[in-house]
Amino acid sequence: MTSTAPRRLARVRPESPAAADEHFFVANDAPDFSSDAGRSWTVIESPFAASLANANSPARSGWETGAVVMEGSFTFLAPSVPANVLGMAHNTGQPGRDLPPQAFHKAATSVIGPGDAIELSSTVGYVDPEAELTVVVGRTVRGLTPETARSAVLGFTIGNDVSARDLQKSDELWISAKSQDTFTPVGPWIVTGLDDADLSIGIVHNGTELKPASSADLGWKVDEILVYLSSFMTLHAGDLVLTGFPAECARIHPGDTVVCRVEGIGELTNPVKAASWEETAA
Repeated sequence: MTSTAPRRLARVRPESPAAADEHFFVANDAPDFSSDAGRSWTVIESPFAASLANANSPARSGWETGAVVMEGSFTFLAPSVPANVLGMAHNTGQPGRDLPPQAFHKAATSVIGPGDAIELSSTVGYVDPEAELTVVVGRTVRGLTPETARSAVLGFTIGNDVSARDLQKSDELWISAKSQDTFTPVGPWIVTGLDDADLSIGIVHNGTELKPASSADLGWKVDEILVYLSSFMTLHAGDLVLTGFPAECARIHPGDTVVCRVEGIGELTNPVKAASWEETAA
């Protein structure tokens, strides 16, 4: 895949006046994400035209299509509202490729955005974060081929496939291990035109950088994954596909901070806390 100039797309919520259910899509074309220009965003029509869940909220003053909004005037949300969140199991290197491709489903309700807390119950046991290059599906597709797979990709974001290891051992379908509330942080934005062949992927845990790896270390690559998934199910605009975790991770506990990094996209930061539903029950 040939890379083009980077473009970022994000789903955001205005800070003021507060509106809990509002969201708008914004875009930024600055090549330097940290520059002043990189902090200036333009309100755009939803990039997921076929998805009602991803439609912009009704326009209002300052948030009409074409309006310029600055970081600090909004909060980044998860970059899409997916119908499906899918991950790839055993997808590291040749050992992963030696196995048939195998997917798992994560509940869409497990998705949270940048800065939101990963919540751990008191009984969940050993939990790891997994930083993953994540495909954002741009249109409804079924039966993709190697020649058409790339046309389904709107862009890439960062996903954190939070995984309860003890529960993986007792639940062969991994539902309880992967689909708990808050177990899929995603964001902070989508990058289009990104060459995904060899991107550094890693985690910073409580300020300590763990050993990174590369998207080149994945057993099954993006196009192959999309061909496989679309062979048995329809993928919808806004769906998220986590491609696998080739790097080092470390157990997380309440009070920790996890930063997932993917080269060319940036950083996804989430704190870790005790489960709020247990606090409520108490």
